[in-house]
Amino acid sequence: MASPTITISPRARSSYIALASICRSYTTNPANRSSSQFHRSDFNNQPFTGSYEPGGRTSGPLGDAPILGAPTLTPKVLKQHLDQFVVGQERAKKVLSVAVYNHYQRIQEAQRVEEEEEELMQQRLRREMAQGRPLEGQSHAIPLHPPSNPLNRPLSDSTPLTLEKANILLLGPSGVGKTLMAKTLARVLAVPFSMSDCTPFTQAGYIGEDAEICVQRLLAAANYDVAAAERGIICLDEIDKISTAKVSHGKDVGGEGVQQALLKIIEGTTLQIQAKQEKSAGGRSPGSSAAGNYPTNSPLSGGNMPPSSSSGSGNNTSTGPSKAETYNVRTDNILFIFAGAFVGLQKVILNRIAKGSIGFGSPIRSSSHSSSSSSNSSSSSPHTQDQTITVQPGSPESELFSKHLPFFTPSSTAVPTEYNPLDLLQPADLQSYGLIPELIGRIPVSTALSALSQSDLVRVLTEPRNSLLKQYEHLFALSGIELRFTRGALDEIAKQALEMGTGARGLRSCCERLLTETMFEAPGSSIKYVLVTERWARREEAPVYLARGQGGRFQSL
Repeated sequence: MASPTITISPRARSSYIALASICRSYTTNPANRSSSQFHRSDFNNQPFTGSYEPGGRTSGPLGDAPILGAPTLTPKVLKQHLDQFVVGQERAKKVLSVAVYNHYQRIQEAQRVEEEEEELMQQRLRREMAQGRPLEGQSHAIPLHPPSNPLNRPLSDSTPLTLEKANILLLGPSGVGKTLMAKTLARVLAVPFSMSDCTPFTQAGYIGEDAEICVQRLLAAANYDVAAAERGIICLDEIDKISTAKVSHGKDVGGEGVQQALLKIIEGTTLQIQAKQEKSAGGRSPGSSAAGNYPTNSPLSGGNMPPSSSSGSGNNTSTGPSKAETYNVRTDNILFIFAGAFVGLQKVILNRIAKGSIGFGSPIRSSSHSSSSSSNSSSSSPHTQDQTITVQPGSPESELFSKHLPFFTPSSTAVPTEYNPLDLLQPADLQSYGLIPELIGRIPVSTALSALSQSDLVRVLTEPRNSLLKQYEHLFALSGIELRFTRGALDEIAKQALEMGTGARGLRSCCERLLTETMFEAPGSSIKYVLVTERWARREEAPVYLARGQGGRFQSL
C-alpha cells in the first residue's frame, strides 16, 4: 500500500527554510549559547574546585604584581607643600615629612593586615560550610592518629610584623615655624589635629588640666568620630615647661608628674574620655563639610572624605555628644609632635662637646667663636643664645662640629659655615635639662629649627602663600586701595622684627604699628594708592598717599 503524499505549497516551504536557518544560526553563535551548554574542549587542562575564593591571588604573569600602586603622597611632595608656607628650615622639613609619611604608611599597613585576617576568616567559614555536616544516623570518622598534646608541640607565633610608632620632637626658638609645619601637614593630609599647651598640665588630682585633655581636644576636632580621632595628630607645645623642677621642697606636680602621665598616652593605650556638651558644638575634622563629600589628599581614604559621623557608646549625631557620654579612644595610631624652645639647652650642648683649655697639652680655644659671640651679644637681640654659630673653615670649632654632627653636610673650604648647636642634641642633654629618660626614649625622632635671620624675615614677608604682604594688600583691596612696599621698607621692617627677638611673629607687630594710621584714614576717602617707603618705615617722613587718577605717578615711584 503506497504511503500518502503530502503536498506543501511553495510559500510554506520558503517559510520553513527561513525558520530553520534562523534557529541554526542562533544555536551555533557562542554569544547566544545558554549557560548550561558547553563543549568538552572548553575544559581541557583546567583545574576546578568546589569553592571559589574572590580574594585569592591572580595567576599568570601579573600574579606577583603589587596591588597597592604608586603612592600619591611622598616625603618629597609633603616637603614641597611645606615650602609654600615655611621659609628655610630645610632639614627640619625633611625630617618631619619623612616621619609623618612613615607614620601613615604604618597605619595603612596595619589596615591591610587586618583586612587580610578578616578575609582569611571568611574563607575558613566558607570552606566549613562547603564541607557540610554528616547526615542523620552517620557519625564522623575517627582519626587514626589523634592530635598530640599541645604542650609537646614546638612554640610557633604567627603574629605579623608590627611597625612601631615614632613620635617627633621639634626644638627651636619662638617664631621659627614649629607649630606652623605641624598644622600645615595636618591640613594637607585632611586628618584631625589638635594643639595643647603643656604649661597648665598638672598631675592627676591637682588643680589644673590633666594630660588626657589633649586626646579629648583631638576627639572634639574629629567631631567625636573615634575612628578618625585615632588617626589624628596631637601637637604638644611648650614641652620644655614641664621639665623637672630644680627644687628640694614641695611636690613637683607640674613637672615630673606630668611626664609620667604622658608615658602611656604617647606610647599607646586606651583612654576613657568623658565628653560633655560644649557651648560651641559642631566641630568638624579638617577637610570635612556639611554640604557633602569633597576630594581630599588623605592617605587613609580613597580620594573622598567620608561624612562626619561620631562613634562610640551609643548612636550619636554630628551635633556633638550627649551629656557625659564616654568614648574609648586608643592612642596607638595617634602621632604626637612635641615642640619647645628649650632656652639654655645650647649652652648645655656646647659645654658637653667643648674641650677644656686647662692643663698641659690641652688646646687653647680659638678666638673666632668668642669674637662672634661677643659681636652677637653686643647686638640688640634679647635671644642671642638661640642664634646659629658661624665657624670659619679649618678652625678647631669646624672640626668639632663636623665630628659631633649626626648627619652629613658638604664641607666648604672658603665660605664660613653656620651651625645650629641644637643639631648636636643627644638624649643625655635632654635628661640634664629636666626630662625623664622614659619620656625621652618614647620620642625617637628629633630635629632642630634655626633662628630666622634678617634675610629670612624678608622672605617670610613676601614668599609664603599666605604672607603678610599678601594679607595686607588684600585687606586694603577690600576698600578699593592699592598698597605697595619698597625693597628698603621690607628690609627696615625685617630689621625691626629681628630686634624684637620674637621671630616671624614680630613682623605683624611692626606692620600693625606702621599701617594703623593709614588703615584709619584711607577707607572711605579719596586715597587710591598707598606706598610704604623706607623713610616712612623709619618714621622719618609722612606716608605717601596718591588719589585717583595718579596711577602713573604711583607706578613710577
